[in-house]
Amino acid sequence: MLAIEADAVRALIDRLDERFLDAVSLILGRGGRVVVSGIGKSGHIARKVASTLASTGTPAYFVHPAEASHGDLGMIQADDIFIGISHSGESEELLRIIPLVKRQGAKLIAITGNHDSTLAREADIHLDAGVAQEACPLNLAPTASTTAALALGDALAVALLDARGFSADDFARSHPGGTLGRRLLTHVADVMRRGTDLPSVPESATLREAVHEMSRGRLGMTAVVDAAGRIAGIFTDGDLRRVLDKVADFSSAGIAELMTPGPRTIRPEALAVEAVQLMERHNINQLVVVDDDDKLVGALNMHDLFRAKVI
Repeated sequence: MLAIEADAVRALIDRLDERFLDAVSLILGRGGRVVVSGIGKSGHIARKVASTLASTGTPAYFVHPAEASHGDLGMIQADDIFIGISHSGESEELLRIIPLVKRQGAKLIAITGNHDSTLAREADIHLDAGVAQEACPLNLAPTASTTAALALGDALAVALLDARGFSADDFARSHPGGTLGRRLLTHVADVMRRGTDLPSVPESATLREAVHEMSRGRLGMTAVVDAAGRIAGIFTDGDLRRVLDKVADFSSAGIAELMTPGPRTIRPEALAVEAVQLMERHNINQLVVVDDDDKLVGALNMHDLFRAKVI
């Protein structure tokens, strides 16, 4: 079964000729939306094709052909493109509305398995999604034919995506609830600690004061700032472990001599995924966030990024 469906998709490659390019150009050249329609199993495919088009930069929606006859035709405008999907090309519900769609002024692209069908003949552009056989043992149930139509619709969507210069950022904006959306739309300012949640001490602080601030902040570090609030260094749990055997009096030891000066920093407007990359590249677990004047404005660690589902 899978081999039959795979062969059906592979066979489409040789049929991607100037008609496919004409379909892409037609959609790009019109100012309206793409309306996709079909009945039965082809209707399910049409819904998915419309969804893929819409999420990849081509405004599109699905119209059920039976509902179109009862008022939904009003959704179709003169500058729209109507894509009708039917394996036989003879679906009665679809053919019934085609004259009305064309009367509206919309252009018609047909995706069928029969180039001599009524739908194919009425179309401005016909895309051949014919298959040698269905994967069904009875050669009846729409299986390979629906797979071929879906693949052809996806190819159309991806070609339009490429022609429009649709980027990963564009994709993320239409998928804000998905993983990619979180990774590309979440900024450092959205996840960083700030205000009273931000552990920091002045350069004049003692080691004891720094450790107390680290414990309060629960970030595994404290930032060290100068008198102007600019970042001077960072003191982490790792630094503390390294100095335990070297410091006799926590009350007198100055943090300025024990901190790590010139720590890695990031701007609040940077993407959170950039913070992940910076941490991984330098094998660190915390980052301080500074403004354009290198003044401390925030801090974050890997746990903050995990909670924000950036990782």
